[in-house]
Amino acid sequence: MDGARRVLVAADKFKGSLTAVEVAERVAAGLRRVVPDVDVEALPVADGGDGTVAAAVAAGFERREVRVAGPLGDEVTAAYALRDGTAVVEMAEASGLQRLPAGVLAPLTSSTYGSGELLRAALDAGARTIVFGVGGSATTDGGAGMLSALGARFLRADGEPVAPGGGGLADVASADLSGLDPRLKDVELVLASDVDNPLTGPKGAPAVYGPQKGASPEDVETLDAALAHFAKVLEETVGARAAEYAASPGAGAAGGIGYGALLLGARFRAGIEVMLDVLGFAPALERADLVITGEGSLDEQTLHGKAPAGVAAAARSAGKEVVAVCGRLALAPEVLGRAGIRRAYPLTDVEPDVAKCIADAGPILERVAERIARDYLA
Repeated sequence: MDGARRVLVAADKFKGSLTAVEVAERVAAGLRRVVPDVDVEALPVADGGDGTVAAAVAAGFERREVRVAGPLGDEVTAAYALRDGTAVVEMAEASGLQRLPAGVLAPLTSSTYGSGELLRAALDAGARTIVFGVGGSATTDGGAGMLSALGARFLRADGEPVAPGGGGLADVASADLSGLDPRLKDVELVLASDVDNPLTGPKGAPAVYGPQKGASPEDVETLDAALAHFAKVLEETVGARAAEYAASPGAGAAGGIGYGALLLGARFRAGIEVMLDVLGFAPALERADLVITGEGSLDEQTLHGKAPAGVAAAARSAGKEVVAVCGRLALAPEVLGRAGIRRAYPLTDVEPDVAKCIADAGPILERVAERIARDYLA
């Protein structure tokens, strides 16, 4: 690898410390301090969760903003990205945990209605392909709110609409999808997610992800039963495919919004694979001699569809060498090697105090990048 001069920085965010764009900037600054003439190309990446729109904008997409309903119904300003008829829509922009008021968690009542409004905005803008990145949600409503925003109706026995949120789905007596926006039939909708959970059951959305949204054990039971009932009512409306979708990989993504997306005809793909395609990773990879990827914590989760694993797999297929930067490293060298990462450089190697690493991540990452430059470029 001696003499390499073209470096591709394709890293995800360091959650809570640096955006993916900032990671790339800091790495480039550190590399140039050691090798001033190094050619660095930045391609911030995301796996479909929060930060996906920012990654698309950094890659040249136009940022569009729209007022939509937040998870509790209050209006928020959410963004999506658009380029050449392709829209990148991030459900967390409308329905993510970051949209809840500080300290407030609402596992039973938070709704994906605003995510449906974001999809509608993309349709209004003329999108022919929509990459729907899901993750980081505050919601567990099976996508019912999203479907409602797009024209579906979910009614109680008395003919009134069900209450927002997953808890209200226990009262669904009838479902009507005939009013769904007709433009959806002519759009390629891609469900981009890094999780493959089904809708319900021990590996379903409420059981696995409900607790991080504030759901108690009793809430998890309530939500699981409500989503199972919701799927049963939809099966009576649209047929056996509703039951098939509920059991499909990705149905449980982002509190079950994956299920709603599958009902809309979405195709499920690993989020990082979709985003690498959309962001133009392949041509950037071709130009590179060395790839630097990373995220805040390199751990077991990284290996299951997270951005660094996707970048490393694609780079290895192309015969390119990959190293990683991270805040915290919890993977053994041989595990990294099997994932296609030759070596990882955690911030804690430079600054053992984790609190300082989080507070001063930028300058410390520059020092880490200097080490990479000395090891691979000098």
